[in-house]
Amino acid sequence: MEPISAPHNPSPALSQPSLFPLDVTAATAKLQGKVLVHNSSKQIFDVLESKALSYADITYADGQRWQDNEANTFIDPLSICPKVLENPVPLISCFTGGGGFDLGAHTAGFETVVAVDIDKHSCTTLRENSVARVVLGPPNGTGNLHQISSADIKKAAKLRTPFNGLLAGGPPCQPFSIAANQRFSKGGENFKRIGFKDQKRGTLLNRFMGLILNLRPTAFLLENVRGLLEVDGGKQLSSFRETLAAAGYTTTDPMILNTADFGVPQIRQRLFVVGNRLKKPFTLASTGIAERKAVLEALSHIPDNAPNHLTRNHAVASILRYRELSYGQREKLGRVDRLHPFKPSKTVIAGGSSGGGRSHLHPFIPRTLSVRECARLQTFPDSYVFHGPSSRQFTQVGNAIPPLMGYRISAAIAKAFF
Repeated sequence: MEPISAPHNPSPALSQPSLFPLDVTAATAKLQGKVLVHNSSKQIFDVLESKALSYADITYADGQRWQDNEANTFIDPLSICPKVLENPVPLISCFTGGGGFDLGAHTAGFETVVAVDIDKHSCTTLRENSVARVVLGPPNGTGNLHQISSADIKKAAKLRTPFNGLLAGGPPCQPFSIAANQRFSKGGENFKRIGFKDQKRGTLLNRFMGLILNLRPTAFLLENVRGLLEVDGGKQLSSFRETLAAAGYTTTDPMILNTADFGVPQIRQRLFVVGNRLKKPFTLASTGIAERKAVLEALSHIPDNAPNHLTRNHAVASILRYRELSYGQREKLGRVDRLHPFKPSKTVIAGGSSGGGRSHLHPFIPRTLSVRECARLQTFPDSYVFHGPSSRQFTQVGNAIPPLMGYRISAAIAKAFF
């Protein structure tokens, strides 16, 4: 077996992990295999405790082991992003979720005056991390934009119209998402990709448009999955833009952007539309493919006591299946992927409203990622704490605009319009 090697042009902050000699790794992997097979009907924590081991002692069958040494550096990407606005510009945030966009926008110099979300756990996360002056949502009231008017938002933040700030939001994406429906047949009752026919969520694009028309923000940002453009041939999105154009807004064509091209260590394609009432153009430059960040860099140096860093107690039988995977390969039964350490992660998945999404597998340890590790791939700082059951924490992380992407686009908006 040949040792793994880094790509030809790795990130400057990325170095090859330290590997044990091949004969040692092979012997260790074989021994682990025997121990696991013997205990295949048990849970992994029971086996580890009985052998005085930790999760980090278990490797994949290829025996590759990563030592998290000083050569594998980690720098919080938001910590090196310069502030763009000298004076804070107010931000109204709709469908705020875990607050990823807001965190990035705050770094650029915006201040969230109102955040709106329907999920009680997300609202707790927003309040506990002081994301907004006012959070409209449970348990203090509804966060349902079918029930919240523009007047309610204006009253909550003591705002006037026209609103001299930024209005941002990403209406729930499940009605338009490809990934959310891969397990269900198109004619089945669980199939969610029904677009604007979804009476609860598919009509929220129109609610968001109504807020723009009533609040008259200087600029707005719409974010969603690319399926918003594909599910009906783009007709509703075109209608959205045409209505706003008639109201005096200049909008960009829908932009399909990959967060990996903006410094986020994750392949994540999303649709963005930016508009403004100043009749100004808007452009957004990426950092480029040459500057893509990798999984290894993002997962380096996570403190053992970091918040949201509990790992799942897998069945040993599951780990036996995971151990056979190569980099980037999918385990079909559990539908999880072993991440490649020297490439950006596959998209961090959120899951549906009744549970968290499945996470990917660590590149060197045959287990799913913790919430904190997923948050690292999304560029959340370790100080940002997610609340609620672990399944809901995964949902908050997976639904979020990566904070670094939030910074990139909000900084460009700040320069263009404020």
